[in-house]
Amino acid sequence: MENSNTKKGLNISAKSFIAAIAIIFALMCVSYGLTFVIPGGEYARTVTADGSTVLDTDGGFSYVEGGISFWRWLCSPILSLTVDGGGTIIAIIAFLLVIGGVFNSLEKSGLIKYMLDRIVNKFGKARYKLMAVVILFFMALGSFIGSFEECVPLVPIVVALSVTLGWDTLTGLGMSLLAAGCGFAAGVCNPFTVGVAQELAGIPTFSGIGFRFVSFILIYLLLLGFVRYHAKRIEQPLDNEKLNSGFTPEKKMDRGLIAFAGILGFGIVCVLSSVFLTFLQDYTMIIVAVMFLVAGIVSVILSGMSGKKIGITFINGLTSILPAVLMILMASSIKFTLDEANILDTILHSAVGIAETLPKEAVIIFIYIIVLVMNFFISSGSAKAFLLMPLIVPLAQIFDISSQLCVVAFAFGDGFSNVLYPTNPVLLISLGLSGVSYVKWFKWSWKFHLMIFILTSALLLVGLVTGFN
Repeated sequence: MENSNTKKGLNISAKSFIAAIAIIFALMCVSYGLTFVIPGGEYARTVTADGSTVLDTDGGFSYVEGGISFWRWLCSPILSLTVDGGGTIIAIIAFLLVIGGVFNSLEKSGLIKYMLDRIVNKFGKARYKLMAVVILFFMALGSFIGSFEECVPLVPIVVALSVTLGWDTLTGLGMSLLAAGCGFAAGVCNPFTVGVAQELAGIPTFSGIGFRFVSFILIYLLLLGFVRYHAKRIEQPLDNEKLNSGFTPEKKMDRGLIAFAGILGFGIVCVLSSVFLTFLQDYTMIIVAVMFLVAGIVSVILSGMSGKKIGITFINGLTSILPAVLMILMASSIKFTLDEANILDTILHSAVGIAETLPKEAVIIFIYIIVLVMNFFISSGSAKAFLLMPLIVPLAQIFDISSQLCVVAFAFGDGFSNVLYPTNPVLLISLGLSGVSYVKWFKWSWKFHLMIFILTSALLLVGLVTGFN
């Protein structure tokens, strides 16, 4: 049984790193090749009262000079930091480095193993009930407060827990990363997709919540069934003798765990409160990073680790996951290349032209597919909303499709593929930290993505037939 996560802390495995780099580089080459065959074009844009840039459909689309020089393409991983969205990439990288440093200190102090032993002792005999609760928790984080990147610090813990409970790393990723992505897509009250999209569509924020809540329940049941089925196939029997012998508490370890849970819990409460305190929504990643850093340092000190050793283990943990930084930069370079060559708008214009020729029932599914395609290049849900909603809503109105249903299609298209596309930094980070190659992840998860596409397409068609608005 695979148990590397409970022995080695966080390390990017060479195999998963090489596989990810090869795939991303191939995509970089494909994106560069597209600049030679797709003409440059752009939609007119306007600035709203709050300073956001959106498409101006009245201004229309026009062809412009395209292309990008070879040297700018070659340097695109670095140049991507200098354009709009570069600050977010830098923040994600800093976030990742903090996670790496803290987790290594937690692992070397013995707190991770102690915590897992405590959980297994308490819930080992009801591990599938625990699975259901963990999946629901991560889905709720994604769906009700829009947490996705913020879930990354918890993913390695769940992966290690999964292995300790007799499952594997894929089960742990399904319980955490996949669950967060599914919740983000269900978007019951997701401020970064549903909230922004509804505002741009001119409908009340978080209206139509009933339909999205039903979608949330159905998606949860499908995900739970998928992960549980896999876990049942690969599960290892737990050591009943060890479970029955009980667990021996250690005061200093308990102090460390209480401090860690308390401080990190405060950070999670702050993130949860961002639903009501909207000014916090721009700082949730920073809040989680700072709370995680403080929680880690305080807890390992209380567990007995010296300041010097904390510094050494933190630096070692930070450097051990530096390869993930290269993966993130290379992935972000794909959007930079297409933006510089002015072909993203051309691709979108062609897609809208195709949609106008389709029957009504097919249009809502095609809108879903348009968002799926654009999410490959633009991982930010809010940025994608500003680009797509001004085009999607007028297109839907031609076919008498409600704006509310368009928002649901947008949320579905934006969320699920976050945990499928190798251009998404959160997926790359989580796979790297778990030692799972992208190829292995794709082979395991593609059936679920097919099932979820069928389910969500059916939901959109039901919404169309029932006149959801």
